[in-house]
Amino acid sequence: MQAQQESIIDLEEKYQVATYKKFPFVIERGEDVWVYTTVGEKYLDLYGGHAVVATGHSHPRVVKAIAEQAGRLIFYSNLVYNDTRARAAKKLVEVAPDAFTKVFFVNSGTEANENAIKMARKLTGKLNVISFEGSFHGRTPGSLAATGLPKYREGIRPMLEGHVYAPFGEAEAVEKLLDNDTAAILLEPIQSMGGVRMGEPEFYQRLRELCDQAGAMLIYDEVQTGMGRTGEYFFAGRFGVQPDMITTAKALASGIPMGALLMGEAMASHLKSGDLGTTFGGGPIACAALEATLAVIEEEKLLDNVCKNSAYLCSELRKLEFVEEVRGLGYLIGIKFKSGSAKPFQQGLLEQKIITGVADDVNILRLLPPLTLKRAEIDRFLVALSAIAL
Repeated sequence: MQAQQESIIDLEEKYQVATYKKFPFVIERGEDVWVYTTVGEKYLDLYGGHAVVATGHSHPRVVKAIAEQAGRLIFYSNLVYNDTRARAAKKLVEVAPDAFTKVFFVNSGTEANENAIKMARKLTGKLNVISFEGSFHGRTPGSLAATGLPKYREGIRPMLEGHVYAPFGEAEAVEKLLDNDTAAILLEPIQSMGGVRMGEPEFYQRLRELCDQAGAMLIYDEVQTGMGRTGEYFFAGRFGVQPDMITTAKALASGIPMGALLMGEAMASHLKSGDLGTTFGGGPIACAALEATLAVIEEEKLLDNVCKNSAYLCSELRKLEFVEEVRGLGYLIGIKFKSGSAKPFQQGLLEQKIITGVADDVNILRLLPPLTLKRAEIDRFLVALSAIAL
């Protein structure tokens, strides 16, 4: 088995472009919050494939929905109506805040953000987009230009014009950047890669006011915070604030590539045939996975699970003397350590067969587990984390 693992690693290294620094093992299957390697090792997955595996690995209901759909129709484009797409669109709109009545399906988070930026500029007739230092919105040109982490923009020229960045959480700084040519304010309600940073309620409320005053659109990038990760289906609506658009992806279809742009009736009424388009967006298999994902979240009461167990996890973390700060909401959690860098903790946990993530802020350990994570697994993580600190 060890030889098989080494062979697979060698093949990837030989034929795949080296864009990621990978963990030194091969995952061949998963079940709920666990993944299993080719050499028979079992890992507790608190990273969820980067916030993707909402319903746990290979949830039987999601697997069944994908298989049944593949047996009926793998693909046809948006040129035809499709029963699975129709149901998926209805279900997603039903769990979204009331103001969001229309969905445009795409393939990824960056594509959702590209289309949101495009629509804001088209419908306002303005150019500038204000986003935030520490933000991450994707790697395609428009989303990259809005990304406030400089390292992702380095060496990419020309960078698309019309993008400026404000310090996250500082509404006064946003107000200074706002002008007559501002089309939108784009933000992750909780910055994940930027260090799991969240603003005060007044910050979001003031952004809404500023957009209303300037005739600009407020866009929430909920690629990571959407689909129940914060204990509600979306961050939108918290503190009484509704954005004009929501983008989401990651957990949308439990691992099948899918993204979505949500908007209200008034905005959708201004769009005509050809304003938006995608070949693969809203494909039947992705829509079947989305429909099943939403059914699992609802029927297994995963939002309640996230609220209850994330409160327990954060409470226990704050009791640990080596933890300086616990950030985030629901199952998007950042842990800051008094000793500094989070990397030794990530490595130590990996040695104990627990997968976690880090952030652009090197002092933050990120947890993005499946929404199915229960107290027993949380306790296992807490014991392992404490053992590293000894």
